[in-house]
Amino acid sequence: MTEVYLARLRAKGKDESVPAKVLTLFHRAGFCDLISERDFAAIKVHFGEPGNTGFIPAYNIRPIAEAAREAGARPFVTDANTIYLGGRSNAVDHLKAAYDHGFLPSVVGAPAIIADGLRGRDFVRVPVEGKHFREVNVASAIAASEVLIGASHFKGHMLAGFGGTLKNIGMGCAARSGKQLQHSDLKPEVDADTCVACLECMRACPVSAISVVKGKAHIGKAACIGCGECTATCRFGAIAVQWKTDNRAFLEKMVEYAQGVLKGKSGKCGFYNFIVNVTPDCDCLGWSDAYLVQDVGIVASIDPVAIDQASADLVNAAAGLPGSRLTAVNVADKIRDVHDVPWEHQLEYAEQLGLGERKYDLIEI
Repeated sequence: MTEVYLARLRAKGKDESVPAKVLTLFHRAGFCDLISERDFAAIKVHFGEPGNTGFIPAYNIRPIAEAAREAGARPFVTDANTIYLGGRSNAVDHLKAAYDHGFLPSVVGAPAIIADGLRGRDFVRVPVEGKHFREVNVASAIAASEVLIGASHFKGHMLAGFGGTLKNIGMGCAARSGKQLQHSDLKPEVDADTCVACLECMRACPVSAISVVKGKAHIGKAACIGCGECTATCRFGAIAVQWKTDNRAFLEKMVEYAQGVLKGKSGKCGFYNFIVNVTPDCDCLGWSDAYLVQDVGIVASIDPVAIDQASADLVNAAAGLPGSRLTAVNVADKIRDVHDVPWEHQLEYAEQLGLGERKYDLIEI
């Protein structure tokens, strides 16, 4: 069974601070062994949507960057742009949000890079063998890095049930078009009232499915392959995100993207889940709801499946908090109580694809 290391939050002195525990986990989980001299090390975080307060603070990421550098790597903190037109859909706005939330080199100890570039179109097509995809669009800065360290805030998610390592890697490392492909089973449509006829979507379409009809962009459904490039390209929201999808299909797509992100990085990946501030929903929201359970701690592992299984088990075993979205503080499956989603399926499918195993040995440090 894979080892998952747990640091709980009780502390008696500065040597047991959260940053100190993050550093201890780095060494106990063997993350130093992932790194070779001069490796680029992508530390995948979520910078937090403006207005959100649940994301991992930058000062808790600093020990990861410092330890990676000490091991010989060139670390940087990173995330990829969002498909919705919030505060992180392009590199300029995204970096501003990161800086506003404290992810400055002086705080985190490493530069911040938006992994899929200015407009979210910088990606590498990585071949996979899944039910839904034969290739996935991985953000270029992450694809080009030798080492990947995921630092995930474990919380609820309306489509995935929970968001942990697999979501942070599968959804979070996808370029904007890859995010669209995971979320939607529908082909895009143009809102003529919003379209300004800039024709950026037409230039971005890889199959020339977009033309101009009556002075507005028009997508030919027969030619459209549903790649999501037009949605990712439009700066005016005229080609809206299509959110409709089946939960199980969504989870499988997300896991297939995780497979593509991890491809070629065997023995070079490590993962943290911060099981603190466990909100019902993703940090992509511009607010944070009341926490569901008491803070559990931080876990670390080289197995992305085992760490998420352990985190889900720890959340479900934790004391529920009154006044939260839980229907009862002692409900057995707190994740499903908040979102009626077959959350286990992402773990089952990831294990089926060989990304890790659900059985684990939990070791408290």
